[in-house]
Amino acid sequence: MNRKLIKFILFTIIITSVVRCAKKGMPEGGPIDEEPPRFIRANPENYTTNFKAEEIRILFNEYIKLENPQQQIIISPPMDPKPNILPLGQARKDVRIEIGDTLRENTTYAINFGKSIVDNNEGNPYPYFKYVFSTGDYIDSLEVSGFIEDAYLKETPEFVSIFLYEMDSTYTDSVVYKDIPRYVSYTRDSSVNFDLENLKAGKYQMVAILDDNDNYKFNPGKDKIGFLEHPITIPTDSVYTLSIFQEELAFEVKRPKLFKGRQLLIGYQGMPNLDDLELNFLYPPMDAPVSRITRDAKTDTLYYWFRDPIETDSVSLEVVTPRQRDTVYIRMAQLERDSLNVSPEPSGNIEYKQPFLLKANTPLVEKNDALITILNKDSIEVPFTSEIRYLENQLEINFEKEPEDTYYFKALPGTLTDLFGDQNDTINQKLTTKPLSDYGSLIMSLRNVRSYPIIIELTTLKGELVKKQTLTEGTNFTFEHLNAGDYFLRIIYDKNENGYWDTGSWLERRKPEKISYYPDTLSVRASWDKVIPPFYLD
Repeated sequence: MNRKLIKFILFTIIITSVVRCAKKGMPEGGPIDEEPPRFIRANPENYTTNFKAEEIRILFNEYIKLENPQQQIIISPPMDPKPNILPLGQARKDVRIEIGDTLRENTTYAINFGKSIVDNNEGNPYPYFKYVFSTGDYIDSLEVSGFIEDAYLKETPEFVSIFLYEMDSTYTDSVVYKDIPRYVSYTRDSSVNFDLENLKAGKYQMVAILDDNDNYKFNPGKDKIGFLEHPITIPTDSVYTLSIFQEELAFEVKRPKLFKGRQLLIGYQGMPNLDDLELNFLYPPMDAPVSRITRDAKTDTLYYWFRDPIETDSVSLEVVTPRQRDTVYIRMAQLERDSLNVSPEPSGNIEYKQPFLLKANTPLVEKNDALITILNKDSIEVPFTSEIRYLENQLEINFEKEPEDTYYFKALPGTLTDLFGDQNDTINQKLTTKPLSDYGSLIMSLRNVRSYPIIIELTTLKGELVKKQTLTEGTNFTFEHLNAGDYFLRIIYDKNENGYWDTGSWLERRKPEKISYYPDTLSVRASWDKVIPPFYLD
């Protein structure tokens, strides 16, 4: 055999053996790193007094990164402007805090990192590391704790801010709108607990805010607020509970503008009360137009309709509510107006107590019940009542319904007339009811009722109202004809007897009406009457 060929074969065998041995000995990777980073040291040292540094450096034993620092890192008292905290978007072995403000004298500052510090590779957190320093001779060490609840919803939102305002000679109720609090903390993760630590002895107002833009201030249009009725004095052993709620804004409208022919669009805030709204045409001089106002079902919008066309290029309009008096100028145009269109709701199945609706796109002004007939499956005429809901711009029709029945609704032309004299075309709708066996019911009783009346509401798990009833006495109640599913139950103490839940007000120091939620989810099954154990109200 050729010597070169023999050498090549031997070389190939040696290389193959080496590769096989190498594969056998290749490491498959060590165990997953489950160790969190370890704090090594800080400069200046943690719990330093007479602090004067402009930068803090906190060193760890491995590369770390900061996760969700905006919500996890709490600085109390807040620094204004906020310090620059690194790393941002990159891994390093230290955290650097660049302080850009003038710190208060004789003040203890606490920087709580929550669960933001994690190792770079596996994301193992170093939880609740806290860096504390004082610009004075000692570290304040007092603390206070408590719980947060939502005054209306069963579930409490995450990351609610808790603020303490010092009750000194400069304190006023407006501090929540314009001043930074003395101390701040958040609820821990998804829990409802909070702790305020490293506090100075004194008298404080405690406030909880669901701070939408993290600016340490209360924005009534977006934020929820909760407060204690009386100031607290620290030190204290008390544990506090605060209920957060959305304030009801005062009714106020925004600048009207032309939307369609003979129709102005008016945005608003608060609960619309048409008795509190005046629209006066100042120019050109004219008598008050024949008009109507309707409300959009999905947005905070009113529509102002006027019957006769306005021929000028612009109008001057005075808008008056209890809190405003504005004069606005609106450029007009000869646009096409909508023609009357009526939509029946629901179509198909209808619940036993559900009203039948005729919804219009232009403002209804008149109805004629004589042109409406409702027949059941035996062709027997069913009596009904009807009412125009002017603000919602719909005709509501109520009639008694039987299980497993069919109803034939018919409205002849002229049943409905709108502001412009337009009338509906013929409307036909077939409606059916389900058998009783498709429904379930809940039977329940209450204990420890403090006062009457009380409103009992059954909601979906998303908080949407399903059924309600009011008790002025007694403790037993039943919800019938319920679709199978899961529900929440809440009891409202209707203190002012107006038939619905009233929220609170910070400036009026008014708490929202008390709500108690049944602690468990209520499951309803078809063809089943479920008796629930008594609900002991707190």
